[in-house]
Amino acid sequence: MPSPRFTETAARVRNWGRWGDQDERGTLNLIDDAARRRAAASIRTGKAFSLGLPMSEDEGIQIGLVPGRVNPWRTMVSVNGPLSDDPEWICSSEDVVTMALQAASHWDALAHVSYGGTLYNGHRAGTVTEDGAARCGIDKVGALVTRGVLLDVARAKGLEFLEPGYPISADDLDAAERQAGTSLEPGDAVLVRTGQMRHLRGERTRQALFDYAFPAPGLTMGTAEWLHERDVAAVATDTLSLEVVPSEQQDTYLPVHLLHLVEMGLLQGQNFVLDTLAADCARDGAYAFFLDATPLPFTAGLGSPVNAVAVK
Repeated sequence: MPSPRFTETAARVRNWGRWGDQDERGTLNLIDDAARRRAAASIRTGKAFSLGLPMSEDEGIQIGLVPGRVNPWRTMVSVNGPLSDDPEWICSSEDVVTMALQAASHWDALAHVSYGGTLYNGHRAGTVTEDGAARCGIDKVGALVTRGVLLDVARAKGLEFLEPGYPISADDLDAAERQAGTSLEPGDAVLVRTGQMRHLRGERTRQALFDYAFPAPGLTMGTAEWLHERDVAAVATDTLSLEVVPSEQQDTYLPVHLLHLVEMGLLQGQNFVLDTLAADCARDGAYAFFLDATPLPFTAGLGSPVNAVAVK
């Protein structure tokens, strides 16, 4: 059963019906032409930053904590194979990949989680079947291009990284927004840096990957209201779970996932690579940028890998 605190917070942030009874895109509806023009106006130097993890079996971050979430496995199906009768003419090489759609840097679809038999906007959880998500799938996202704002919570606290299991509060986001020197506007995407990817800098041993996953700093239930008040369109972090783990309340598991995806319809991303971008933001004081974080349009998908690009 949800805790009273969760239930009260859910009632305050719920967006059901805000964009119509059949809506499946949630807060992405806040990204309008003005938001995209604001994104374009953020480009000053032209510097670009890739925010995606490398995708390979050896560099994968999954260690079995989420059943079935396997690291990318790429194999060759053709190596310099002739495409004509003349083997000295055109030849082709191709490969295939097997991976969980949420194995690396990714967005969760709104259909990724449910509770009480319900998805975002009151859609039935039963619309997710062996065929995938008939409602609120990742294919409903479309182009995700808007202004991004980095909230470097660790640096705002004078730290290189947050302590394991640190619960990020609304006050922490306020401090990071002040440091960024820019006020969030409706339709912005927020990238929250904790510094947790320090665990991925060296050899990716099983222990290092476990330390990356648990315990981890992350967002708390109180930050859902903060994001709701500012009409944020999407939020992502540099952690495996986005929210603080262990959960802030022992009797409520992964409450931030439910608040974001089910109640708010807020797109949620994990494992975004933010350290290089953060260092550049600290150097020039510009924490807002053009962000293209469009997911792959997997029809009925419950998530999608993404190599988001920030342009300053």
